[in-house]
Amino acid sequence: MDGKTSPTAYSEDEGLGGEAGGKGARRARVSGIDRALQVIDHLYETGSPAGVYAIAKAVKAPLSTVYVIVDDLVEKNMLTRQADGSIWLGARLYHYGLAYARSLDFMSIATHEMHDLCRQAGETVQVCGRDGDFMLVLAMADGPSHFQVASRVGTRVPLNWTASGRLLVGHLAEAERIELFKRCARSSPTGRAEIDPGTLSESAGKAFEARLSIQAGESDYAVACIASPICDRDGQCVATISIVLPEQKAFSDENHYAAHVRSSAERIEKLMGWRNR
Repeated sequence: MDGKTSPTAYSEDEGLGGEAGGKGARRARVSGIDRALQVIDHLYETGSPAGVYAIAKAVKAPLSTVYVIVDDLVEKNMLTRQADGSIWLGARLYHYGLAYARSLDFMSIATHEMHDLCRQAGETVQVCGRDGDFMLVLAMADGPSHFQVASRVGTRVPLNWTASGRLLVGHLAEAERIELFKRCARSSPTGRAEIDPGTLSESAGKAFEARLSIQAGESDYAVACIASPICDRDGQCVATISIVLPEQKAFSDENHYAAHVRSSAERIEKLMGWRNR
């Protein structure tokens, strides 16, 4: 076996590989790339080094095929061979990952999902973040109805007034949440916002665990908000995505809206590479 054989040119069907420029050559290239990805995917999914025999068995490929591909990928630094002969992911893949991570734009991804959710739910959708003791509206897509939402992009409101505000601190330790709410909890214009630090801390923790927070009439009269957290790879809530709609409408079909908003938050996390934390 030649360790310098490229996986992009290798074929398990030697007859096909000899048809230069023909249909067989194209099939050979696809076969080699697919096998290389199967090897890399297996290591990624199991999360630990493995021997060539174990890899071949797991991906259901001929042992000779996997030996050739592994040797080639090791030479190109996409895989690395451990002292005991087992195979693991190489530094080149790490560099590719860093380059991909740098290219990701959270707000671009979140805004795209926000508009998709707006069309699905037929209601106003917001992406919110934390600014110290306040919740900040980062982006907003107006729903098709005539329902008006007072909080526009750039609006800052106390964390205890909103569903999103509670989620944004839900990942914090209980003692930290209590101290935060002692400092920043304020009465809302409607008088319905909770201001007790202990109660707020408990509800924030439960909402975060459930990946869903619902509030109605606490910051604005007859306005409800159904929000889900967007968590980074460390499990911290970096933003929320929420549906803002009339209070009466929210509770008439609560489960429908909750499912939509949870799915949107999960899609953003997945696109950002945070779902495997």
